Amino acid sequence: MKIQNKFVAGVAMGAVILPYQVWAQDSSEEELKDVEVIIVQATRRSAALEDIAGSLNVISGTEIGAGGIQSSSDLALEIPNFSVGEQFGVNRAFIRGIGFNSIDLGADGAVAFLQNGAVITRPAAQLAGFYDLSQVEVLRGPQGTLYGRGATAGVVNMVTTRPSAELEGYSRFTYGNYDALSFEGAVGGPINDKLMFRFAGEYESRDGYGVNRATGNPVDDRDAYAVRGSLLYDVSDNLEVLVVADFFREDDFNYAFHDFGPSIVPAELMPGPVFGGSTIFDLTDDPETRDINSDQDAVNDRKGLGLQSIITWRPGDLTVESTTSYRQFERFNRNDLDVTDVDAFGQNNYTEDSEAFTQDITLNYVQDGWSLLGGASYLYEELDGEVLVVLNNLGPIIFGAPPGVIPDGIFRQNGTVTTNALGLFIEGTLEISSEFRVTAGARYNYEKREGKGDFTFSAFDTFVNTDKTESWNAITPKVMLEYDVSDDVMLYAGITRGFKSGVINIGSVNPIIEPEFIWSYETGFNLHDKASGFTLNGAAFYYDYSDLQVGFVNAASLVETINAASAKIWGIELDASYDVTDQFSIRAFATYLNTEFTDFCNGYYANGQAARRQFPICPSNPAISDLSGNQLPNAPEYTVAIFADYYVDLGDSGQMDFSIDANYQDDVYFTEFNNLDAFQEGFINLNANLTFSPKSDDWSISVWARNLTDEYIVANNITAAPLYSFARVGSLRPPRTFGITYNMTF
Repeated sequence: MKIQNKFVAGVAMGAVILPYQVWAQDSSEEELKDVEVIIVQATRRSAALEDIAGSLNVISGTEIGAGGIQSSSDLALEIPNFSVGEQFGVNRAFIRGIGFNSIDLGADGAVAFLQNGAVITRPAAQLAGFYDLSQVEVLRGPQGTLYGRGATAGVVNMVTTRPSAELEGYSRFTYGNYDALSFEGAVGGPINDKLMFRFAGEYESRDGYGVNRATGNPVDDRDAYAVRGSLLYDVSDNLEVLVVADFFREDDFNYAFHDFGPSIVPAELMPGPVFGGSTIFDLTDDPETRDINSDQDAVNDRKGLGLQSIITWRPGDLTVESTTSYRQFERFNRNDLDVTDVDAFGQNNYTEDSEAFTQDITLNYVQDGWSLLGGASYLYEELDGEVLVVLNNLGPIIFGAPPGVIPDGIFRQNGTVTTNALGLFIEGTLEISSEFRVTAGARYNYEKREGKGDFTFSAFDTFVNTDKTESWNAITPKVMLEYDVSDDVMLYAGITRGFKSGVINIGSVNPIIEPEFIWSYETGFNLHDKASGFTLNGAAFYYDYSDLQVGFVNAASLVETINAASAKIWGIELDASYDVTDQFSIRAFATYLNTEFTDFCNGYYANGQAARRQFPICPSNPAISDLSGNQLPNAPEYTVAIFADYYVDLGDSGQMDFSIDANYQDDVYFTEFNNLDAFQEGFINLNANLTFSPKSDDWSISVWARNLTDEYIVANNITAAPLYSFARVGSLRPPRTFGITYNMTF
């Protein structure tokens, strides 16, 4: 069956199981509407934020946009124990030290990114900008019962703004440094008394943060647009249908390979210099340059299309929701592997084409003293891809032969991976007393992957058929205890299991990668003082993590993913907010994270190098190194942040709002070897915003700046293959940016 047909069938299935005649409004829903609460969708039930046990943050739509949160990478500054290491156009999100550790096509992240509860399967598709969102919800910790297969670290749910019964909209114009220009807007309202619409879009254009000195083209610029349309049909008082369609497009020189210099091979012996090329460091003495010097530009060409329907039916105490989605994503990225101005050893080309269909059915039944939540989910994805490395000078580099004696060739991974995944879950909550509740549940996960493809490496006259098929299943239980000390204080403690499915990488000679599992033990408290507005949330957690999926480039210059044996993670989080006065409010969070491989052996690129750090030999294989005791990648030990907002009433003239925030992130390593050649030392990120609004409040103007101190921050850093003499390449976070934004609402 074609995926498009599956989408239509899913919508029809949801409509068939939801009758068009309904009876009464859910009483609990009415109560929630009577007070000012934040309704969290990611928990798959309507509940006030303050009543949810667990580690959860919700970012309002007012914080999203120019000068604020513009993409998933910006979430790292707002969410405790959340870090993002974007790598060559792929979202590498981490929560509490768990994230996307692979660099091969076909791998999945450990943080599930959703739009309105439907998963966005491809990590590269998760980097599209945020716009016209009502809120972003972030659940920290394994969500094995509710989401299963890809949420061992947590969940990020982007909630789009719904159509309303009133004509409304906004437009937002921004101009900033690097000749940045952006427009975002939305308009919506009623078509008739049953049908409502909303149309939103954004356009972003920006010069590069650097320049390619070899070609003169920009580096890390942006040229992108996105549109979204929504229709909401109120069939009756208790039945509604929401349909959302979206499209985005990028075509620029973003996601460049930045040259961070050599690792264990002297600079003059790297492939580029050997064949007469110049690195960026031959042209500048600035170790923190954002420029590159490559004969190949960083080509970024991607687009995505999404269709989603959400049918909600509330017959009495039961709520039934059907969520159907179809998403198509394509991308092409090219970078220069020898990072010099001569075509010394070729280029790296990534091609990815994905179609995914998902169907979720959720039932939530609420009675006095108890509730029951259950459902089923299905996912089908077809992923076509190619990794093509056009290799030059193979003879001189590999065999020491004179140029031209041995013909040049290619390194190529090519193929298709199809995924079928099924999940069934049930979760019940029982009130033992008015203060004490017990929640217990479990999910059954089944997944089958089939890979068809081939691997070619002409340097060694290698052609390998890489067809593989495997299936896995797992049960992920959950138990949670909640106790209300008072109306304002809740204590909780829980145990849950997370499951990340196995992997078959496209065109890879890598053996099938087995699933990874995590047992999570967490306790915490939520304090919401309704009288003063003071909130304080705290959590302590311990993870027992097994069969971690870790990707790297092996000694044969092949991308390989293995299951590291085990790791232990524990940490503490505190998150507080307080309205000091009617004009002044503050928020702060602090985290401590301790991560450690407890049993992990792997090949080491600097093995035997006397001048470099060495590791004990692996007890089971003396040819590789024992990395037990090392810190997990992208896992800062400490993070601290403070956010302050001061409001000034200017009387009939309007109001002024000044906000400033500072976020400190401790040192991070980007590889399991914990070496300083793949490392970012601790840094402080400062942001500020000044907004004036007139008394009418129908427009505002803001002056803002991000990364005020212009910190040079490495987002990710890998050590390249032996063929490339272990060059260090990676990506950077944005430099200091500032601008002015004019916002109109109606």
